[in-house]
Amino acid sequence: MPINTASLVIGLSYASLLFLVSVGLSVVFGLMRFVNLATGSLYLIGGYVAWSVARKSNSFLLALIAGAAAALVLGILIERGFLQRLHRQELLQVALTLGIAYIVQDVTRWIWGGDPLRLRPPAVFRGSMELFGSVVPTYRVALIGIGAVLAIAVWYLLERTKWGAYVRAGVDDLEMVQCLGINARRIFAVVFALGALLCGLGGALGTPVTGVAPGTDIQLQLMALIVVVLGGLGSVAGAIVASIVVALVDTMVRTFWPEASFFAVWALAAFVLIVRPQGLLGRTGW
Repeated sequence: MPINTASLVIGLSYASLLFLVSVGLSVVFGLMRFVNLATGSLYLIGGYVAWSVARKSNSFLLALIAGAAAALVLGILIERGFLQRLHRQELLQVALTLGIAYIVQDVTRWIWGGDPLRLRPPAVFRGSMELFGSVVPTYRVALIGIGAVLAIAVWYLLERTKWGAYVRAGVDDLEMVQCLGINARRIFAVVFALGALLCGLGGALGTPVTGVAPGTDIQLQLMALIVVVLGGLGSVAGAIVASIVVALVDTMVRTFWPEASFFAVWALAAFVLIVRPQGLLGRTGW
């Protein structure tokens, strides 16, 4: 099965969006065992707000900032308003965040309607370019670069800083971190806010590519869950690798066998769960 440059670029650009949505979900679940099924809603809000701001201001940068900020505010409201009360209550977490997801979807449909909306990329990234003998969308290439920079930044923050060491220690043994006098609740709040910010930014960045409409949140949520399963809980490197694998598999199968695209990624997730339940780069013993 040949893999051309255009398909590779499409897959890697989609991987950038999957990473932004899934890394917060992975670290939050690994840190506090909180199942957040409203992650896709944060992506949806980021996309819609970015579209509205870009339409009013004609500024793509301002749209990115507004989309990320809107998701950040919603994430803080969810965490401060509900999540602190449901620590270690997984069933209630699932019910609550699923309910929030449906509410957000209905509210956004009421405000923006049900038709897909697409944000125009900035002028410098419009059109196409030639890359390794293939013509590819310029914005897709830019999205790969942006995703790579953000992935490196998040990896460095969580793997090479003192604050990141607290997060990783909380993933491995939250009770011990609390015994050492570290404010685990504050760490959780910051991690959740960072994850919400990245989701909103992903929604703003992804709207020129995928558009935004009711149902986009569910699709991204499911794909993010697959990334978390493949990469392993709490692993930034795992989220990076799994995002690339899932996006490339989805893109390749859509190209050559569209009917089986969703089945392929779920089959891949099931296979990894059987062979390596902790994920590709997840820690053992969880």
